[in-house]
Amino acid sequence: MPREILRLGIVARSHPPATVWGGRVLRPVAVLPVPAPLAAGTVMSDIEGVQTVYLGDHALMLHHGETAHYLMNLGAARPSVWVSLDGARVHLVTPDPFEGEALAGDPERVVEAVAMPPEVCAAVAAFVAAHHAPEPFEKRKRKPASITEADPRAPRILAPDQKWGAR
Repeated sequence: MPREILRLGIVARSHPPATVWGGRVLRPVAVLPVPAPLAAGTVMSDIEGVQTVYLGDHALMLHHGETAHYLMNLGAARPSVWVSLDGARVHLVTPDPFEGEALAGDPERVVEAVAMPPEVCAAVAAFVAAHHAPEPFEKRKRKPASITEADPRAPRILAPDQKWGAR
């Protein structure tokens, strides 16, 4: 089962709360094609309360069975990487748009689609070129129902003498 793992650096940003009752929420804003030599949780900048935080490096795993989804993502106007956070911890990083959409359904997680860097686009495109096998479309053909003595299924339309009240 072919797969490839890319290591990406994850950058998030948090704004000061809008009210006294609110708190800071980290939102992913970028992925770095090469992880930075910083510790996870390092504040990269703090401008008027808006903090940019490096969340560390994380694995982006490419699977051969999802290459059709990667192709769809690469063909979009803005190819993206979906980053899912549990608080300040990176939960998952994926280039699969369907997996990203599924993650966004969890209200406890923060999920953002951030721009895919050109180096990551090239790596994903190379993986797709090496492992994509298109599935041929086969239209199902209906089989006519056979009503014979050997057929254990009941007929769709019962004869008048076979109906419930006819006995």
